[in-house]
Amino acid sequence: MPSTTVTVGSAVGLHARPAAVIAQAATDTGAEVTLSVEGQEPVDAGSALLIMTLGAAKGDQVTVESDDEAAMKTVADLVAKDLDA
Repeated sequence: MPSTTVTVGSAVGLHARPAAVIAQAATDTGAEVTLSVEGQEPVDAGSALLIMTLGAAKGDQVTVESDDEAAMKTVADLVAKDLDA
């Protein structure tokens, strides 16, 4: 599955608000998208709760995977963005 690695941009990391925004966008794409951090199993990007279990903080590297390039880019762009600004 194609993947890209991005740096978490949100000041609070991938917690409640950023996770909810990312999960909604992932669900809206209709494609399977996963997120992972080194040393952990990938989680469904369509679930805010699962995204929060990653514990990814600002500056952490997150791998975004999907067979749908557009969906992968959409989610990757959101992970890299400061969603609390």
